[in-house]
Amino acid sequence: MSQAPTTLGDRRALFILLSVTFLNIAGFGLVIPLLPFFGKALDAPAWQIALLFSAFSFGQFLGEPFWGRLSDRIGRRPVLIVTIAIAALCYIALAFAPTIWLAFLARFASGVFSGNISTLQGCMADITPPDQRAGRMGVMGSAFSLGFMTGPALGGLLAQPELGPIGFHIPLFAAAGFGLASALGVFLFVKETRPPTGESRPHGRPPALREAFGHPIISRVMIISFVIVSGFAGIEATYGLWTEKRFGWGPREIGLAFMVIGVIGAFAQGIGTSILVRRFGEARVLIAGLTLMFIGMFVQFASFAWPMAVLGLAIVGFGQSICFPNLVGLISLSTPPDRQGEMLGLNMSNNALARIGGPIYAGQLFSIVDPAAPFALGCILILPALVLAFQVLKRVPRRA
Repeated sequence: MSQAPTTLGDRRALFILLSVTFLNIAGFGLVIPLLPFFGKALDAPAWQIALLFSAFSFGQFLGEPFWGRLSDRIGRRPVLIVTIAIAALCYIALAFAPTIWLAFLARFASGVFSGNISTLQGCMADITPPDQRAGRMGVMGSAFSLGFMTGPALGGLLAQPELGPIGFHIPLFAAAGFGLASALGVFLFVKETRPPTGESRPHGRPPALREAFGHPIISRVMIISFVIVSGFAGIEATYGLWTEKRFGWGPREIGLAFMVIGVIGAFAQGIGTSILVRRFGEARVLIAGLTLMFIGMFVQFASFAWPMAVLGLAIVGFGQSICFPNLVGLISLSTPPDRQGEMLGLNMSNNALARIGGPIYAGQLFSIVDPAAPFALGCILILPALVLAFQVLKRVPRRA
């Protein structure tokens, strides 16, 4: 069982992990606002563009539990070095994809090797006492948000969609550079937080799923994650097309909108989550975050001008920023130390599965029903998540 490090070692490990997380997510976030326009440059219809998001998520669905379980067995450091480096190379492959089908393949491979978030979370759990995990996951979420703020804004500025597919080479190369810098940072500066055990664990996905869904807290948290990630992923996949149709936006405006989300998320997760959790507990903060997400999605659905849409996006961003660290924290608190990577990986795989379906149905709703229909469905999906969150509240120990 790993021990909490000294104060100085704790700070050093925390700084390194946050830096690696920032660089890794900045590269990922740089690509997100470009995908709808990259797909259009390859003459892909809306449903195929949505599948670019799903291809990544399907790869992540396969990768997350595998890398998380492997990191429990051989250590976090080698898993992070290999996965981050190969995911970076996948951005270069995407830049040179001549057809939408090869772009799907590049996104799928990128998803498999980007399925290392649970390994990063496992590192954080390894060095954090149990009573501080939700707060620390919030700090890690802040690094995510800063990366997601920097990446989309930079991607929007660097993209030149008027040049066709070649106009996306520079931002995709930049994403690859961020990833390679992140892998180098792990190689040079990250020490192993979980020494290799060499044990070949009998646990696979079916037994782990049975264990997770037999747990009164983990089961509900994973269902909440699936429901809200599915709704948000559908919105994310169609947001660029929706704003282009509704307000005439392009990659730069989309990038700046996601930058706003990043700023809000960095504040909410880096400062707000820790304070709120100490005051109210993980489950109550989760309920508040879900409520804000519902309000924000409804505002976007009803928006008639771009300032109103940005306000709704900001509310959603704040809500999800205080939701997700508490979902991860609740799972971590309910899991033995030697199973952190596996259970967190299972949850990330669960989220990836939600991201597979979300863009698919959202693309169909956008094309067949109405461009704003994904927002309406997102609101509907949050309602059962709120019911489950209140059930979790009844099952977690009451804070003093």
